[in-house]
Amino acid sequence: MKLVEPQGDSVSHEPGIKKAVGVNVKSTKRKSSFSVVAGLIFLFLLLYFAAIAYPLFWMVINSFKTTAAIFNDSWGLPKEWLLSNYTTAWEQGVSSYFMNSLIITAGTCLLTVLISSLCAYGLTRFQMKGGKFLLLFVSAGLMFSPQSSLIPLYELVQKLGIFDTYWALILTFTAYRIPLTVLLIRSFFLSIPKELEESAYLDGANSLQVFSRIFLPMSKPILFTGVILTAYYAWNEFLFSILFIQTEDVKPITSGLLVFKGALSTNWGVLMAGLVISAIPLIVIFLMMQKYFVRGLAEGSVKG
Repeated sequence: MKLVEPQGDSVSHEPGIKKAVGVNVKSTKRKSSFSVVAGLIFLFLLLYFAAIAYPLFWMVINSFKTTAAIFNDSWGLPKEWLLSNYTTAWEQGVSSYFMNSLIITAGTCLLTVLISSLCAYGLTRFQMKGGKFLLLFVSAGLMFSPQSSLIPLYELVQKLGIFDTYWALILTFTAYRIPLTVLLIRSFFLSIPKELEESAYLDGANSLQVFSRIFLPMSKPILFTGVILTAYYAWNEFLFSILFIQTEDVKPITSGLLVFKGALSTNWGVLMAGLVISAIPLIVIFLMMQKYFVRGLAEGSVKG
């Protein structure tokens, strides 16, 4: 006597098995496609890093060479590492140019972040007539190129009596960095709960106390982001530096390094050493504040 297995169970289980197999195949395909995309992105980022890092590496290795060694073997490592290029550059004026750039950059960052945070606080927390127009007016500053306003700016600096002083660059840099910084800080302020502000008012705090004790401490990421972006602009700006500053004692490092480039001969090793010195502060600032920079950009772009 033969035993016959029931056909119903096998029929009922086959669709489930096929469905599970199909899901596994689809998930495997998704994982493989995701790995390919991730590999392509990693390759792109690696090439992008090499394109940025190699010129910096080339500048550093040539800063330890003589001018003849740079022209004879520009891409090779120096046979003799000349640390004297850095001491020569520092003693021939880089030290004073470096300090001038620190003063100008620090003043620009302080004014820009302070004015921008106060403006952003007013735009987000006070209901005023023409508030949207004021926001559009501030945003319109992003459309103006600094190069297109050189002549009126030059005349304005002359009439204010700040030509050939630190303030000629500090006020100019601040004016051009305020629009972007206001938009970033305003976006971050919109994410702060209004309940915190209302609780502070119930405890007897005024608007200035709410701004200084609640908004500023909670907005460190976006404030540091504004500092990094402003410092990068103020430290590297060249055109205004050569137009508004003529005295050697006040020149920043961007225009001051032109001293090392002569009409007939140039000590390229010393010039490269000066360029390396000028790049160090921005690298240090970014490494110290990179977590705030990334977090500030991410959180400040959520609301608008």
